[in-house]
Amino acid sequence: AQHRPPHSIRARARPGRPAPPLCPQAVHAAILRHRFLIVRAKELRCGPEQSRRFYREHAGRFFYQRLVEFMASGPMWAYILAHENAIPLWRSLMGPTKVFRARHSDPDSIRGAYGLTDTRNTTHGSDSPASASREIAFFFPEFDEQRWYEQDEPRLRRGQVFYSHEERMHRVLQADGAEVT
Repeated sequence: AQHRPPHSIRARARPGRPAPPLCPQAVHAAILRHRFLIVRAKELRCGPEQSRRFYREHAGRFFYQRLVEFMASGPMWAYILAHENAIPLWRSLMGPTKVFRARHSDPDSIRGAYGLTDTRNTTHGSDSPASASREIAFFFPEFDEQRWYEQDEPRLRRGQVFYSHEERMHRVLQADGAEVT
């Protein structure tokens, strides 16, 4: 059985113009195609203050204000994903942070296909388990990571899961096959 630790990511469509109609769907399809389990997913919008709090570790750096403005510029999808080696796998699928490099060295990556600039590069992925836990708490304050590890993750490892198209996420089944709510 595989251990699938949770991992936080955000997927964004390009801001400042109509979103490419396929970008959010393409990111979601890539998540499913690469066999990530979608533990939670929601569309949300962050205001400037929430964006500043999220990126506070970058305060004072030359790109900080652009990151804050981008994050506050429109709706986004936030996900909690689970997969064996979730962090390196997702970071590989995103491609290089620098969009120019992504377009030339990894054009089929998410950033290579949909990124606009280095600070408007379509996706974000946690860089460590500690960052994932912090980001999960930021975007999903109602999510109980410890409970997930104790109750849901063992069921996921046994394959007791199904994908809900309506909710755009995987749901855990109880031992008797009933859906866990």
